[in-house]
Amino acid sequence: MIRKFLAIFLIFNLTACAELQEIAKQLPQSGGLGNAEIASGLRQALDFGIDKQVTKLTQKDGFFKNKLVKILLPEELQKVDKTLRDIGLGNLADEGLKVLNRAAEDAVKEATPIFVNAVKDITFADAKNILLGSDNAATQYLTSKTEMALYDKFNPVIKNSFSKVGADQIWENLINRYNSIPFTNNVNPDLTDYVTGEALKGVYTMIAVEEKEIRNKVSSRTTDLLKRVFALQD
Repeated sequence: MIRKFLAIFLIFNLTACAELQEIAKQLPQSGGLGNAEIASGLRQALDFGIDKQVTKLTQKDGFFKNKLVKILLPEELQKVDKTLRDIGLGNLADEGLKVLNRAAEDAVKEATPIFVNAVKDITFADAKNILLGSDNAATQYLTSKTEMALYDKFNPVIKNSFSKVGADQIWENLINRYNSIPFTNNVNPDLTDYVTGEALKGVYTMIAVEEKEIRNKVSSRTTDLLKRVFALQD
């Protein structure tokens, strides 16, 4: 009787161990990588996003011809756009939209070091959970930790870029034209604030594009660190 009990107990334990081993195989392993090294890999992925994707935004039409980030008119100005087109000022309306995007392109060129430093200084409290998160988890984390501070730094750059590309003069002329039309309500939008927010969204969007590439394409992991770290989430 005791022998039978021992045999059953042994079989049960062997079965349980086998099941536990199978479960363990399915769990993500750290491969000896600590939080610090995983965090370094995430920073490198974000750096690649800035280097390969955000720099595209600094080129002519980098915003204007990129459907992912093109800056459209805020709701308040959509009626301005439509009214000007209705009275034959479509070219002026087109130019107004284009210079908003030109200002963003110029500003991102000036502000790229801000993003580089933000990534360098960011601390990943739980790098492994971010690594095993969604396709843009690191970018979302970067956004949550830097957006408010970056907005304050980015806003004066946008303001300067408005002047540099002539956007302030064009929009002053455009809005004055609209406000002079009978039976319209005057508008006075804060375009610097609006374009700052849209430009920041565009930057984070393009960083996320590269993060997704690295997460989903082994060929995009072009350094040993990226290969080691992102292998954990495959």
